Amino acid sequence: MQKNIMLFMAFLLSVAAFSQEDLEEVKINKKQKGIKKSFTVTANTSVITSKELLKAACCNLAESFETNPSIDVNFSDALTGTKQIKMLGLTSPYLMITEENIPSVRGASQAYGLSFTPGTWIESVQITKGAGSVINGYESISGQINTELLKPLNDIPFFLNAYGSTDSRFELNTHFNKKISDKWATSLFVHGNARVAKNDMNNDGFLDNPLGKQINVLNRYQYYNPESGLVSFINFRYMNDKKQTGEVDFDKDHDRGTTNYWGSEINTERFDISTKIGYVFKDMPYQSIGFQNAFNSHKQDSYFGLNLYDIRQNSFYSNLIFNSIINNTMHKFTTGLNFTYDQYQEFVNVVDYSRIDNSVGAFFEYTYDNTDNFSLILGGRVDNHNRLGFFVTPRLHMRYNPWKNGVIRFSAGRGKRTANIFAENQQLFASSRTFSILDSSGKVYGLNPEIAWNYGISFSQKFKIFGKNADAGFDFYRTDFQNQAVVDVMQSPQQVLFYDLKGSSFANSLQVEFNYELIHNLNLRTAYKYYDIQTDYLRGSFQRPLQAKHRFLGNLEYETTLNDDKQWRFDFTYNWSGKQQLPYTASNPEEDQFPDFSPAYAVMNAQVTRVFSSVFEVYIGGENIGNYKQKKAILGAENPFGPNFDASVAYAPIFGQMYYAGLRFKIK
Repeated sequence: MQKNIMLFMAFLLSVAAFSQEDLEEVKINKKQKGIKKSFTVTANTSVITSKELLKAACCNLAESFETNPSIDVNFSDALTGTKQIKMLGLTSPYLMITEENIPSVRGASQAYGLSFTPGTWIESVQITKGAGSVINGYESISGQINTELLKPLNDIPFFLNAYGSTDSRFELNTHFNKKISDKWATSLFVHGNARVAKNDMNNDGFLDNPLGKQINVLNRYQYYNPESGLVSFINFRYMNDKKQTGEVDFDKDHDRGTTNYWGSEINTERFDISTKIGYVFKDMPYQSIGFQNAFNSHKQDSYFGLNLYDIRQNSFYSNLIFNSIINNTMHKFTTGLNFTYDQYQEFVNVVDYSRIDNSVGAFFEYTYDNTDNFSLILGGRVDNHNRLGFFVTPRLHMRYNPWKNGVIRFSAGRGKRTANIFAENQQLFASSRTFSILDSSGKVYGLNPEIAWNYGISFSQKFKIFGKNADAGFDFYRTDFQNQAVVDVMQSPQQVLFYDLKGSSFANSLQVEFNYELIHNLNLRTAYKYYDIQTDYLRGSFQRPLQAKHRFLGNLEYETTLNDDKQWRFDFTYNWSGKQQLPYTASNPEEDQFPDFSPAYAVMNAQVTRVFSSVFEVYIGGENIGNYKQKKAILGAENPFGPNFDASVAYAPIFGQMYYAGLRFKIK
């Protein structure tokens, strides 16, 4: 770690020297921040702006968090190249992930859904730590991520983004926008990507990244009439994604279903329709009513060696929301009703786990804001679910500003969810493990619903150092599970066990941040995170597998001052991850064992962007430029149909260095 920190500091000093020379042509312009944090918002929320989304290759939503201190990004396995996100040390199923406040990544889409939203479509991302709002549902436990897409009435007529990388991944994004009238506008977003060549950088006989292609089309309409107070959105979307991975010599046309070569295909087709309509009362601008509806059809056909996994989910979501005040605007409330329907057809090999879930709920959320130094959001909802029964979900957020530029926040809340144990753990199909569900009394897979309480406190302070802007802060969150669907890979390397929690399970998360403007236009962002996450398994209490106790993030950004719409932008990110508990493999032969803990490692990413004009720019960058690779990515790779095969344990990058280049072109 010491060597990597020295490299990071050397880069910092070199960019600082470069930027001092550039300051001679300074013309002061107010800059948009990449990550915005408000000192007056009640919840602990940060906003990732479009500027931050340009810092990395940012091919899809899953790859948009590499420079964000609140989110941890990891690979889910050694084959699919899929990136998994965590907040407060808990994986994405414990997050409420919404698109324009409509639940999006859930159920069948949990494993790969974040990769189905291209980065260029995104206007901003709001990240809320801790218990989320009761307005969006009862499932949120560790936080909420809401994505706002580009709005047709504000978008430009044409946008083009082309991208290519050394791992043979190519992408093309085109946006078309048309103002139909002064009240109507429409956008057509078209995204395509493909990986066309086989790569095996670690010479284990398996592809490091899958071959694949995706087509993704979104057509949206926006209506806005300020005179009548009406606003509406209508979205139509189609996505088709195909992935092939496995041994380099695997031929899907000849080897599928045989033991000639190990291979896998994951083919997903998805169709979405959503509508939103809102009305602001003409003589009462503080009062409004909104109605959201969404239907999606998700179909995944897949196999992993000889394991077959198919899932189809048809979902309908409806939410009616009313906002108003009590006496004055210091006292506001939101109330409403929502309905959710999910039809699952799920097959694991020959076993049918199909089911129908539906729920109806009512919520009420009260907000007090003295417009100065204190605000409070107190919410609750009641739901009746055909499998989970009748239950109550309370949530609380508080903000207090004890002095200028300082803020203290507190939150507490309860979450309840159904664990889709196969859809959420698909990486385990890429192994020789047998699947066993040990409980049978619950109503979903024989398991009971997951229930957890989350509590958190945070403090942030802005100040000056040598006349330059700085801020620092910390947050601490604890999640206590009353029940959890335990995924046990600590019992045997030939098994994965699913069962209801038999003891205790908790997650403690501590984050400390320091951000500083070193000199004009040169900004440093740092964060240290400590996780204490433990679960009682059948063999005893262990740290959560594949979760580092210690993590450190350093990000350095510099941009020259705009001169005739020309600009240079530089970005460097350093991510250090401490050792991680690995699944139990001690009963395997020695050559097919992992150690109890992984080694610590660091990953460095960098990007340079040249803006030639307000309508054209190019960028080049590198990921994992230190070329760190997991030494043993796949157990039993020489005998993939044998008892010790396991490609589900990815604690570090598999591919090694990757470099990319791209361009952006606009017609304004």
